[in-house]
Amino acid sequence: MNKSKIAVLGSGIMATALTFPLAENGHEVHLVGTHLDRDIIDSIKKTGIHPNLGLKIPSTVKAYQLEEIEEAFEGADVAMSGVNSFGVDWVGEQLAKVVKPGMMVLSITKGMQADEDGNLYILPDIIKKYFTKDLVDSVTWSAVVGPSIAGEVAVKRDTCVVFCGEDQESLDKLAHMFRTDYYHVWTSTDFVGMEVAAATKNIYAFAAGFNEGIRDKNKEENDRYVRFNYGSAVFAQGQVELTQFMQLLSDNKTLSPRHLLVGSGDMFVTSMGGRNVKAGRYVGAGIPFSEVRDNYMKGVTMEGVAAIRVIGGAMEPLTKRGIIKESDFPLLRHLYDIIVNDQPLNMPWEKFFDGEK
Repeated sequence: MNKSKIAVLGSGIMATALTFPLAENGHEVHLVGTHLDRDIIDSIKKTGIHPNLGLKIPSTVKAYQLEEIEEAFEGADVAMSGVNSFGVDWVGEQLAKVVKPGMMVLSITKGMQADEDGNLYILPDIIKKYFTKDLVDSVTWSAVVGPSIAGEVAVKRDTCVVFCGEDQESLDKLAHMFRTDYYHVWTSTDFVGMEVAAATKNIYAFAAGFNEGIRDKNKEENDRYVRFNYGSAVFAQGQVELTQFMQLLSDNKTLSPRHLLVGSGDMFVTSMGGRNVKAGRYVGAGIPFSEVRDNYMKGVTMEGVAAIRVIGGAMEPLTKRGIIKESDFPLLRHLYDIIVNDQPLNMPWEKFFDGEK
């Protein structure tokens, strides 16, 4: 295998976990912390341990503070964006200074942005706004999507993902760099469809917490019957809406098995726990979201909630423009009312699955 140089901006747990298969394959990896990652980079430099992963990173991975970014990215074959959706504009500004023609830009950031007309944009397109047109056209754009818990990647548990992008040759090169006997990579040129699935699955992970919250609130008799029926119906409606989003925003209207991995597979793993599910559990227990945000989970980053706010906020202008119908996306619309208008949970069952017949 030809050895490549990969520079990563962002040293969170997912970005860092992806250095493990790269290092195993003998590539040169430079991990650059953001201004919020100083303690992480200090820990790696001093002890080799990523404090949030709780693991020693590969010895061949070199850590850099943000002020060393130019050195870290010099001569890189791959420039990776490894921050969360809240930092995507900042990442665009930073990468525009260090990405050079011929590089492959690879994003692991999940989410979307919307304008006042409800037009929705995948995050690689937001990063592109900070590049000159010549630079945009002189690099290739790709992303990693699919069910992937960072710690499981780092400890070599089997993980299946899709690398999506605009250029198949670059996707093949990137997949070859990352593939190991535990990190399994497929590719797709449905860039928008795959990125949309990756962004919207976080929305429905919030709803996955309702089931447990209702049980917490009611302390029901016969509690061995745990409302799996409720949870499965919400999960299925989430899949319906996620699929509608892919078909609405992507030119590719046909779903492939790889779309199912990125859609239902990633929604499953995200629904198994985490901050979005925890917030949904509080709401299911009857706590208004404003109280959850300000008291129970103050200062906690919740990407699913952010996605509900952004994508849910696009529903009204898209409906007014006739792009979607009033009856489309009933679960998302209700989740938006919960987090923006502080409405109580009152699942609109009759509107699910194309409405009552």
